Amino acid sequence: MTIFDAIILGTLEGLTEFLPISSTGHLIMASHLLGIEQTNAHKTFEVAIQLGSILAVLFLFVKRLLVDKMLWVKIILAFLPTAIFGFLFYKTIKALFGIETVAIMLVIGGIIFLIIEYFRRNHDDSKDKTIDDLSIKEALTIGLFQSFSMVPGTSRSGATMIGGLFAGLSRKSAAEFSFLLAIPTMFVATFYDLYKNRSEMIIDDYSLLAIGFITAFIVALVTVKAMMKFLTTHTFVAFGVYRIIIGLTFWFFIR
Repeated sequence: MTIFDAIILGTLEGLTEFLPISSTGHLIMASHLLGIEQTNAHKTFEVAIQLGSILAVLFLFVKRLLVDKMLWVKIILAFLPTAIFGFLFYKTIKALFGIETVAIMLVIGGIIFLIIEYFRRNHDDSKDKTIDDLSIKEALTIGLFQSFSMVPGTSRSGATMIGGLFAGLSRKSAAEFSFLLAIPTMFVATFYDLYKNRSEMIIDDYSLLAIGFITAFIVALVTVKAMMKFLTTHTFVAFGVYRIIIGLTFWFFIR
């Protein structure tokens, strides 16, 4: 892997981690297109650069997280379903990783977004709930939606945003809660994955890892801010269409 590859993958991680389009799917496909072999060193790289994206969210929301204790309660409760299912079905989930699964789930997720937006076409977002209005039960509901994202290609942010909409949140609030829920989810998932594969993981170039990590952090900062602004005036239709197009592209590529 070259410096160029590290920058490309870091950019993709930072860009797609918080958009409802599946970061895992894009990293898998990008690695294939770049001709990067899925060695243990490369798998370590892909897992580790996720921490750059997580730190970007912490940086942006640190003030709110320090003062709002109830927000932490909602985040932790929403995280529990994924933690439980991930621990119980870790091997089964890992067996699902592959371009075929990613392609199928991208298309299915895109169709779901389009269906939701069709029924919300005359909906007034200003009347929806904010995160402050979210009940414990509704936070758990979003957490259950997030657990579906363990299937690669589903998209963690996509699943939680859909869950947020079902819980009555506005598009912007659904996205914001999705970003916040990423903090415990991605931290635990990343370190658990590194721990489970500690005997196989290898880092052969710390400079490339640092480049990918920093790139993911910077791009994620810009992406989260842009996403919040975008959803104040736009819907999820564009993401639904993109998911279908990229999913079909993935499918024809592997065929």
